[in-house]
Amino acid sequence: MPELPEVETVRRAMERHLIGHRITDVWTSGKRLREPQPRALLRSLVGQRFEEARRRAKYLLLGMDSGRVLLVHLGMTGNLVFRADRQKHDHLIIGLDSLRSPPLVFADARRFGMLLVLNRAELANSPYLRHLGVEPLSRDFDADYLHGCCRGRKRPIKNVLLDGRVVVGIGNIYASEALFGAGIRPTARAGRLSRARLATLTREIKNVLRRAIRRGGTTISDYLGSGEGGRFQQELAVYGRADEHCVVCERPVKSVVLAGRSSFYCPSCQK
Repeated sequence: MPELPEVETVRRAMERHLIGHRITDVWTSGKRLREPQPRALLRSLVGQRFEEARRRAKYLLLGMDSGRVLLVHLGMTGNLVFRADRQKHDHLIIGLDSLRSPPLVFADARRFGMLLVLNRAELANSPYLRHLGVEPLSRDFDADYLHGCCRGRKRPIKNVLLDGRVVVGIGNIYASEALFGAGIRPTARAGRLSRARLATLTREIKNVLRRAIRRGGTTISDYLGSGEGGRFQQELAVYGRADEHCVVCERPVKSVVLAGRSSFYCPSCQK
């Protein structure tokens, strides 16, 4: 599933190529996605101009001059790409007023993605956005904040990092990599970690996410950032490397299942 770096990569592509363009046509497949939207509502966007491309957690918010916002979630296999040819899994095609730009296409093979048309005033109370935690790259996400969220918690620290009510968008891959960088096992009880160790962890989370964004995200199976795969998988230290040698100490990397997700760690480098 695309996480923060992958969605941020798409957002930046939208910001470069979409802002300032007016919608000239809208085509929909009519197939049900995660949240159905009437064709008439999507077609009502014709004539509106894109003004902004924002991200909140793993949601893209494409704002228009009318005050409308197209809220997009990529789900498991969704992509926003610019291309002229229609393909099997296309569900929304937005024609633009530029001869140099092909249409904007939302494609999703497994149809777990989502497209919603909202007014800006509705965003704050959207059930998808209102309970979200802090952004991990913001100033609000620091050692004091994470220490407060972990205080008294018996849950493994990895589970805390994947709790979207605490912090958004880190995801399984980047949580595993950040915990390795911080020298903390994913199974460590959150409430037993000192503020100093959590300070190291917050720095590593920001570092890993920024590196991943620079590399266009991580392509494991289905993700394509605006049509192109990410490259951060070439830098993974532990994720998906069970039984391979640790890049630091050369001991075998181990895996453990936490909350139904595989976590990877080095038993020597992480305590």
